[in-house]
Amino acid sequence: MTTGEDLDKLSTHELHDRAVRRAERHVDVKFFWSLLELIPAAEVASGDTGEADYDIQFSKGLISDALRSGDGALGEALRPVFIDYLRKHPDA
Repeated sequence: MTTGEDLDKLSTHELHDRAVRRAERHVDVKFFWSLLELIPAAEVASGDTGEADYDIQFSKGLISDALRSGDGALGEALRPVFIDYLRKHPDA
């Protein structure tokens, strides 16, 4: 079991990996869908407006984004989402 404090100490990449692994194990499509919905806004927040425009118009890119959403500025923007998800599902 992972506590909230433990999660805060993890790197964004580790949070991403744990959240994605847990969602994969539990076939948690809702989590992946929420990432897909949040990624364009997170890209704008991280300064990548061109990518956000592309994702909104061409949703195929969102699947790839979900799988790499723990990387770089995008991962940092989504960090609270990974922490929230792992707190709600401490079995990760």
